[in-house]
Amino acid sequence: MRTVPLLLRSGTTVAAATVLALALAAQTASAAGISVSTSGSTVSVTTSACPTSSGSGYGSASLLNSSQRSFDEGRVVTLSGSSTSQSAVWSDVGVGTYTVTVRCANGAIAGSQAVIVSASSTPTISATASPSRGVLGGLGGATKDYGTLTFAAGGALVASGVVATAWVLRRRAKPYRL
Repeated sequence: MRTVPLLLRSGTTVAAATVLALALAAQTASAAGISVSTSGSTVSVTTSACPTSSGSGYGSASLLNSSQRSFDEGRVVTLSGSSTSQSAVWSDVGVGTYTVTVRCANGAIAGSQAVIVSASSTPTISATASPSRGVLGGLGGATKDYGTLTFAAGGALVASGVVATAWVLRRRAKPYRL
């Protein structure tokens, strides 16, 4: 009988954690503040997050390939535009996955997005939210597209884990018999 309240408590905790994580992710994604587009070998970024201009302009944007880690390692261009909209353009960009990061003149990061430049004329854009405290770790752009067999094997592992957990909790709830 003790198992039911324990399962209800853990289920409620997991649900609350999931809702909180989704709310934080939605808030971060909406605060990204930049829009990236591609057309052939040209990549462009537009933002309105850097409205004030200093003596050196509105800020700059960097196009980083998968092996580059810092803002200054990428192809850095100066933002141009007005107080309501700023933009930057890179031409002759090779096929691959890149990260576009915009840094305002005051040093604040306006946002960061991953973009895929493909050989076809149809652009593929993958948007990611910019972390508010910089990159905190992880695999960066090292993502993989897994097939059906991989997802089936993962699902089987998860299902067996759930069954094993339920079995252990059920065994603990029963008193030992001699």
